[in-house]
Amino acid sequence: MSNNEATAYIGTYTKVESQGIYRLVIDKTTGEIKENTLAGKMDNPTYLKISDDEKFVYSVAKDGDKGGVAAFSIESDGSLALINQDLAPGNPPCYVDASQDGSIVVSANYHLGTIVSYPTENGAVKPAISTIQHVGKSIHERQEKPHAHFAGFTPDQKYVVTCDLGTDKVTTYTATAGKLEQASELDVKPGSGPRNLVFHPNKSFVYIMTELTSEVIFAEYDKSTGELKVIQTIATLPANFEKENKGSAIHISPDGRFLYVSNRGQDAIVSFAVAEDGKLTLAQTTPVEGVGPRDFDLDYTGDILVATNENSNNVTVFGVNKEDGSLTLLQKDVKVPEPVCIKFVK
Repeated sequence: MSNNEATAYIGTYTKVESQGIYRLVIDKTTGEIKENTLAGKMDNPTYLKISDDEKFVYSVAKDGDKGGVAAFSIESDGSLALINQDLAPGNPPCYVDASQDGSIVVSANYHLGTIVSYPTENGAVKPAISTIQHVGKSIHERQEKPHAHFAGFTPDQKYVVTCDLGTDKVTTYTATAGKLEQASELDVKPGSGPRNLVFHPNKSFVYIMTELTSEVIFAEYDKSTGELKVIQTIATLPANFEKENKGSAIHISPDGRFLYVSNRGQDAIVSFAVAEDGKLTLAQTTPVEGVGPRDFDLDYTGDILVATNENSNNVTVFGVNKEDGSLTLLQKDVKVPEPVCIKFVK
């Protein structure tokens, strides 16, 4: 692959037309799609994690009335070969992550309100060694019970941090040999519904996207305790926005100067400038030329941003201006059925 090309895998729902995980090769200058192929078959692989050594892909998996996590190997031609899956009765999770060394995979289950950790062996997922059941609720009608939406390793690999949309809690767990034990807990504003978070490249700033109030919460991370301290909360929508909106994904540029979020309803990518102290200033709102941007990601160079528009079955390619963080539309009519998640390889 040339330096002017970027490769990404896209996780999907398979309710209508999709057959699993798709692979795109994108020209970063023009946005032209060089390849758009089915890489691996799987039922509802809605979220993906590419291992740091780029040998494996872990995905959410569904099989009948069971759900869990699947492991794939990345073949020399970019296709995915199923290694195995670990499934249990009930709905599948909505998020999956892996430790830097690839030894532990964690998942978050929206429907069950659980966080599960799995050891791995030669890429394969082994039976779960830790299951945390969240408890509680909050004030919004969608917060009638726990809805774990995110589980990811902190940059120092000391903790797993989770977002629970149903309980308005962001919880940090120690992850000793994959066994999870609560270390700290942050209560965010009632009714906000924390959905996803991202760490700044400095490994100390954390940005949390809320689904129900469409806000970004900026917090500082204490490496010694795992605690998070809220510094700023900022709206992603204009004050006069009246349509229904669901805050969705959140990512940061490789240099940490710009933060991006997606809004479903506004159907836009919203960008913020990041000050040296971590505080955010709204910079730009860019329509995604599609409906329901469930996720997006920047490639590892930060040259392009690609949004996955679930409800319009298309992905949108933007060029990124690294000086001011602004986005320029390169390609909008790229068909991928029921796209949910996108992950780039280096």
